[in-house]
Amino acid sequence: MSKQDVIELIGIVEETFPNAMFRVRIISDQAKDHELLCHLAGRMRVNRVRILPGDRVKVEMTPYDLKKGRIVYRFSADYTPPTGPTPS
Repeated sequence: MSKQDVIELIGIVEETFPNAMFRVRIISDQAKDHELLCHLAGRMRVNRVRILPGDRVKVEMTPYDLKKGRIVYRFSADYTPPTGPTPS
């Protein structure tokens, strides 16, 4: 899978599960209110980034499985997501 096949979305962590798994509700316009089961990316696991319910995160998902994703970034508390269409 190449980097071009990945869909990047922004979501809010709803629930935490054991083994660094999370339920994330998507807030991006591409998949508004869609829920994913996400795991923590390896780089975030190595750097021990803590994810709590309510955190805004960037999620990568593959077009082959629309129910699972990977959390690759946790936004700071004062982050506001951009509104409107994203530039291509």
